[in-house]
Amino acid sequence: MAFELPQQPAPNLPARWCIFDDSRLWLLDKALPASAPAGCALTGQRFLGIHEQHNLFLAELVGTPPASGEWLPLRPALLALPAEQVQAAARAAQLRQFLRNHRFCGHCATPLAINSDQLGRHCPSCGQVYYPRISPAMMVLVHRGRELLLARSPHFTPGVYSALAGFVEPGETLEECVHRETWEEVGIKVKNLRYAFSQSWPFPHSLMLAFTAEYDSGDIRPQEGEIEDAGWFDIDALPTLPTVISIANHLITHSCEQIRNHLL
Repeated sequence: MAFELPQQPAPNLPARWCIFDDSRLWLLDKALPASAPAGCALTGQRFLGIHEQHNLFLAELVGTPPASGEWLPLRPALLALPAEQVQAAARAAQLRQFLRNHRFCGHCATPLAINSDQLGRHCPSCGQVYYPRISPAMMVLVHRGRELLLARSPHFTPGVYSALAGFVEPGETLEECVHRETWEEVGIKVKNLRYAFSQSWPFPHSLMLAFTAEYDSGDIRPQEGEIEDAGWFDIDALPTLPTVISIANHLITHSCEQIRNHLL
C-alpha cells in the first residue's frame, strides 16, 4: 500500500514505531512496536506518514535499551518483519540516514533548519535546500527461451546468483544503463526491454527499477572484479536466489511463471 503523507498523524489511527539504536532496529514479537518502550528515553522523534492505516514514527534510543523485544541490524530486521511492514521500515531507515547526514549546509557549513514539508532541510544563511537522496539503479533479467542469465558478485552470500544490476550514471537513461551494464558485466547484448516493477531499497538509498530483456548476441564474459561467475540457467534448475524480500527474487520468480505460462 502506498504511503499517505499528511503533515500530522491521524488521531484515530494506531501507531507503528521504528526505533533505532545505532545500526539496529527494535522489534517486538518480530514486528514494529505499536508504542515506544516504557521507561526508555528517545530522541529525534518524527512522524513519517501513514502506512497500512498506521501512523509511522521514527526515533532514536537514548541510554538503556528495553528488556523486551530484540535489536537487529537492518537487513535481518527486514527479513524478520511481516511483509506489509518492510516498506515502512525501509522508509524510516532512509529518512534517518538523511537526517543524520544533513545537519550542516554543504555550501557554507551553517546548521540546517527543518523545512516546512518536514522532510527537507534548508540553510537559513545561504538558502540552499536539501532533500532525501534517492539513487536510481536498474536491474535486468535476460532470458533466452527457457534460460535465464544469472550472475554472482564476489560479495554475495556463497552460492547465491541474481539478475544483473547497476547504478544509473549522470546523463544516462534507464534503457541506456541496462544496455551498458549488461555489456560491461557479462559481454552480452540484449533487445526488447520491458519494464517490470520497482522497489525502494534502503542500502543505503536506492530505487531499484527492474526490467526484463531478450538475449540478442554475445558470449558470456564476466567483468573482472565485478562478476565472479555468470551463466544460463533453465527455469527448472535455478541456483540459490536472493532473499525473498528483494526485487531480484520477485523478478526471477515472476519471470519464471511468465515463461511457463507462455510455453503451455
